[in-house]
Amino acid sequence: MSLPSSPVELSGRTERGQSARSPLYAFLHTETGSAVVLLAATLTALIWANTAPSGYTSFWSTRISVQAALPLRDLVNSGLMALFFFVVGLEARREFDMGELRERRRLTLPLAAGVSGMLIPIGVYLAFNAGHPSVHGWGAAMSTDTAFALGMLATLGRRMPPGLRVFILTIAVTDDLLALAVIAGAYSSRIEAVPLLTALAVFTAVLLAHALGVRRAAVYGLLTAAAWVALAQSGVDPVIIGLAIGLLTYAAPASRSDLERASGLFQLFREQPTPELARSAREGLASAVSPNERMQRLFHPWTSYAIVPLFALANAGIPVDADLLRRAATSPVTLGIFFGYVLGKPLGILGASAAATWLSRGRLRPPAGWGAVAAGGTLSGVGFTVSLLIAARAFHGAQLDLAKAGVLGAVVVSFALAWAVNGAIGLLPQPARLRARIGRAERIVDLAVDVDPARDHVRGPCPATVTVLEYGDYECRYCGQAEPVIRELLGGLDDVRYVWRHLPLADVHVHAQIAAEAAEAAAAQGRYWQMHDLLLAHQGSLQPDDLSRYAAEIGLDAERFEHDLCARAGAARVAEDVESADLSGVAGTPTFFVNGLRHHGAYDIASLSAAVRDARERARAGGRRAGVDTR
Repeated sequence: MSLPSSPVELSGRTERGQSARSPLYAFLHTETGSAVVLLAATLTALIWANTAPSGYTSFWSTRISVQAALPLRDLVNSGLMALFFFVVGLEARREFDMGELRERRRLTLPLAAGVSGMLIPIGVYLAFNAGHPSVHGWGAAMSTDTAFALGMLATLGRRMPPGLRVFILTIAVTDDLLALAVIAGAYSSRIEAVPLLTALAVFTAVLLAHALGVRRAAVYGLLTAAAWVALAQSGVDPVIIGLAIGLLTYAAPASRSDLERASGLFQLFREQPTPELARSAREGLASAVSPNERMQRLFHPWTSYAIVPLFALANAGIPVDADLLRRAATSPVTLGIFFGYVLGKPLGILGASAAATWLSRGRLRPPAGWGAVAAGGTLSGVGFTVSLLIAARAFHGAQLDLAKAGVLGAVVVSFALAWAVNGAIGLLPQPARLRARIGRAERIVDLAVDVDPARDHVRGPCPATVTVLEYGDYECRYCGQAEPVIRELLGGLDDVRYVWRHLPLADVHVHAQIAAEAAEAAAAQGRYWQMHDLLLAHQGSLQPDDLSRYAAEIGLDAERFEHDLCARAGAARVAEDVESADLSGVAGTPTFFVNGLRHHGAYDIASLSAAVRDARERARAGGRRAGVDTR
């Protein structure tokens, strides 16, 4: 079998599609790239505002007619940004349904940290502005920018644990939700009752359609547009509808039954390619993927690479000169926002996290070490999108420029502080460095059925620090491509063991089931791994005669092998593996788990080695080894 020439290609999987990236990984990867675009847009706005200030102001003041004439900047801020908050809501809902936050107790600490990380900066701002007319602008100092914070977190390197990203994301979504409520309540213009009641009625219709199981995107699109228009007419900022709809859009892994149904519909189309069957096949494929994933894949690139940078271009431009810098150095608005983010944010997040850990007697812990939480807290001081939204409503003229100066200054200093914290952690001795980055909190375990050496097929030392488990199919070409990678991984490490569990995809691979049963028939004679290696090496030859030939090659009792294969003696054992795959949400092959955590990403040697390295560090930080239990 020819293997791919590039490790990038080792990311295929036999299932509904070719992507092996998790939705969270894709989200963070997009944010990483978009952070660069966002920074470029911010710098462009500053250059534009300083080289042609009148042109910058007049362009974004251009009025566009949507029911009523709106300045172009307001159309970006209230219209396009609603789509950005919709995507933020989608990712938060995905984490709530499928990610780290599906274990509800893990939601408590980031929620507390998020609320505290808003209240402390507000207190700092009020301390600077007490007795000044600018005291009403407290909302500009409270919310973390999701795109900037996650993009900057990625630049700190892969040493930061994945749990920190989810922690910051949850804090940012909490910020956004509360901040949008603040915008609607404290920074909206005079409220018109009839349009507001209309918007509430439309949103009730959305809830009703959701409860009835309506899955037509067009229905929700029309209702959301109607709610947006009604909110805009009511005087309430309509961006809040985007986040609300995103939080309602459920996420779920593709089930085996849905995938098998989609495969059957495609097979019908393959046999009789009519327009009707083509439409049925398309609908079957679409229904196998949750609406949340479909919407993220559709809208996330647009929000990350177009809408948020456009927002920065429309709002970040201020004329920077000596006079502005002199006024900003003594302005309570600038100082309140700046120190609210730079000091108030990390103190609020760290303080709430420490208090929750202490009050719960260690039952609630951050998903990362305290050093990583400190770095994440400083990054959360990056307030851009919502901060500028509120500043544009609370201030005008020279005060708005001073507020923007505080926001932009906090972005630069918060990023520098995060780099400094990360560098300080890197100087610690290895045991202390692991504790600072990883901590002692247990990560949620994705593998539903623990590894049992007395039952599972295990290759490598026992006990071992790291267990790599694969759900595979002997006829799946991607499993065949992964086999030499696994061999290389085991050959270079003496504390890693490998476990294979069967997941024959009979609707796709007609010989997968009998091949798995042949492996179990060989296991009954103590030759499982010899048969395993032959099956993966000859994936195109899995007929019964081929299996008998392989049995003879490895010295099995031919009569007993034939008897066990004909009697399907291994079928029950294979079915147990399939059931464990279903319990773990596995629908395609190959799917890897590393110390019980599902591996999302490519399965080339670099990616798997990185996952093993992370698992080893976490196990050593917690003083655990993988014996009978992978947890």
